Amino acid sequence: MTESSDAYPYRFERTSSVGRLRERFSELAAGVESGAAASIAGRLRTVRTHGKLAFADLEDASGRIQLFAQRDILGEEAMEDFARLSVGDVVGAEGEVVTTRRGELSLKVARVTVLAPCLRSMPEKWHGMTEIESRYRQRYLDLLVNPAAREVVTGRAAANGAARRMLEERGFIEVETPILHPLAGGAVARPFKTHHNALDMDLFLRIAPELYLKRLLIGGLERVYELNRSFRNEGVSSRHNPEYTMLEAYEAYADYQDTMSLVEDLVRAIAAAVTDSLQSTRLGETIDLEATFRRITMFEAVEEAAGVDLRPAWDARDDDRLRASAGELGVDLHPAWARGKVMAEIFESCAERTLLQPTFVAGFPIEVSPLAKAHRSIEGFTEHADLVIAGVEMCPCYSELNDPAEQRRRFEQQAQARSQGDEEASLPDEDFLEALSYGMPPAGGFGLGVDRLLSFLLGASSIREVILFPTLRPSAPGGG
Repeated sequence: MTESSDAYPYRFERTSSVGRLRERFSELAAGVESGAAASIAGRLRTVRTHGKLAFADLEDASGRIQLFAQRDILGEEAMEDFARLSVGDVVGAEGEVVTTRRGELSLKVARVTVLAPCLRSMPEKWHGMTEIESRYRQRYLDLLVNPAAREVVTGRAAANGAARRMLEERGFIEVETPILHPLAGGAVARPFKTHHNALDMDLFLRIAPELYLKRLLIGGLERVYELNRSFRNEGVSSRHNPEYTMLEAYEAYADYQDTMSLVEDLVRAIAAAVTDSLQSTRLGETIDLEATFRRITMFEAVEEAAGVDLRPAWDARDDDRLRASAGELGVDLHPAWARGKVMAEIFESCAERTLLQPTFVAGFPIEVSPLAKAHRSIEGFTEHADLVIAGVEMCPCYSELNDPAEQRRRFEQQAQARSQGDEEASLPDEDFLEALSYGMPPAGGFGLGVDRLLSFLLGASSIREVILFPTLRPSAPGGG
């Protein structure tokens, strides 16, 4: 019979999943009773009655199966209880595995237990949620009604697993570093600030784990990585969320050329695990991850995209000419920006979005890369390369700066920029400088934006599609 008096039991004993039943009885002929009993549980997708018969579709994480109820077996009262079940109810069902005359695998129920009633109407009769804001705010409903939303969960798990396997096969070890930092460092970004009451001190949510991972290199760990959550107090867009996932790794005795090769292999491994393919179509073009990733300079990228060669102005230190070029290209500049920041802004505004095929833009100005070694052939640049795919920056790679005197000078430059209004500029980290003075081996490092890469691989229009619970403005009164 059907039990409904206790709507919230403590547990339910399952003997099988729907997927296992389908696998076990896949060859059961139409109209056959197997004689095998099973106990399953899941959420009701449909409920329908036909006189002395009633049907419901039950779905668990492994699949969907029909529940088949007969008045002659359940009795009058239990049959009425079955008919009163609602779409969305979580139930347990016990009975015999059978196939209907039409050949549909079913559970002929002898007993149904309500485990958690659904007290609200499910959206759109299971046709899906289409209003984007509602999907983000009520991700649990999105997961229930949109199969594509569940692909995000499995895709992220596949990406994380592939990254860990590849890095560990190459001798990297996974570590965990602090989320609360006494200083915001490791990247050029605006941090979130909080206060620790017991210690009476301000702390910052990490914008990157870089300086702690480098301390581990100093401590003798030669290959380390962290799949981490980082936070930046900046805008929200299709490419930015205040809380995001980054894979950051460092390898001693390597440089950014080695790191670019490592990242190239890593991206392929993740793509194969998530989509089982190394090709993807975006913006009407097939993007090939299998071919060798191109490597170009920032000057080449700007010239290809905008037809302007900025290298002569840069080499001549002609800042007026550089700013004039930015104006001609429609790039807005802050009066206090140094020429390196101007150059980076021109690239990001005019060239980055045009790089559809996987491309490493090798070389970034010192002003925007305070933790990377000076470039060996471009004065005023660093050995910092950005991997761009489908017009989106996915992963910076670096030859890491390990000269404590030069690092102090860079920190001082950042402090000056901060005093002139650049809230993203780094603050000097004396503890890190002391650690550097003990000697950090030459190293290559990278920080892969996992959310952005998943967004590309899964064909999402925004990284909020691949973040289960993205940051949103408070909903309006009465909103969902």
